[in-house]
Formats: sequence, C-alpha cells, structure tokens
Amino acid sequence: MTENNGPSITGTVCKIDGHPNLVILRRFRATADEIWRELTESARLERWIGRWEGDPASGNVTFYMTSESQDAAPEEYTILECDRPRRFAGDTSAAGGAWHLWFELAEEVPGDTVLTFGQRLNPGEDVGSIGPGWEYYLDRLVAAQAGLAADTVAWDDYFPALQPAYERLVAAD
Repeated sequence: MTENNGPSITGTVCKIDGHPNLVILRRFRATADEIWRELTESARLERWIGRWEGDPASGNVTFYMTSESQDAAPEEYTILECDRPRRFAGDTSAAGGAWHLWFELAEEVPGDTVLTFGQRLNPGEDVGSIGPGWEYYLDRLVAAQAGLAADTVAWDDYFPALQPAYERLVAAD
C-alpha cells in the first residue's frame, strides 16, 4: 500500500501445510464477486498484469504477462482449485521455475472484501525480488479496480526500495 513516502512492505511469510508462503492482503470496497472477476477474467486481468488464453474448464490456460511486455513469452498455468468467488489455486509451468499461486476472497460485510494472495516459496527463491513484485502488481490491481490507470503505479517505487525489508522478513523466519 502506498504511503506519503512510497509503498511499504505489507507481506508476511508463514507456514501453510508445512511450506513457507508469502502472503499479502489487500482490502477493496467491492463485492467478492467483483474482485473475483478482476483476478480471473482475461480482459480485466490484462488491465493490471496480463491475460490468459485457452479454456479454463480444461484445467489449463496459457498466461501472458503483458504488463511487462506486449510480446511476453507464454507461461502454462494449471488450475488446481477454482471455487468462485472464494478460492483459487494454480501452478505455473516449470519453464521459469514453477510457482504455486493462490488467493482467497472474504467479504467481511457486503461490499467490503479482503483479498489474501499467496505464493508458496520454493527453496532458494529470492523473496527480496518476489515480495516487492507482488506488492507492485497488487497495487496495480487496486488502481485498476478503482478505475485508475495501472501505470500510475511505478515499479521503481517498489524495487529495490522494498527488497531489504523482504530479505529481513525471510531471515527472521
């Protein structure tokens, strides 16, 4: 989340099913179903991170991280769990080092939804880069959901600025 002097670390690392996970929260003034659509519909997803192609009912889609480049290399994504509008989990292909990503949505009161986003951390992964990256992308989601251009969120405000705090977070675990 952004403060007067720039973004600050909001993530934590905790064990889930015996594995360390990076967990980051965001709150939205929207229903869980609205946020679900931001996270799963290709056209909405492309506003802040990228798009997917394929048939999700097959359990696999191809993801393009177009926020980094319009010519982004495709990444295969396996959908492991899809419980609309509550929980989603999936794995990226091993091409760039497989990641297990998940999110949960909880509508605490009507129109007030908390997103819990997580990534299972593999041994040796650079949380000093991963943490700031997800802070950046989730703030782009916040901007897009609020009707703002996601590019108003600047990568240089997140990395390397948040890197030391994420490295300390993991060292303390």
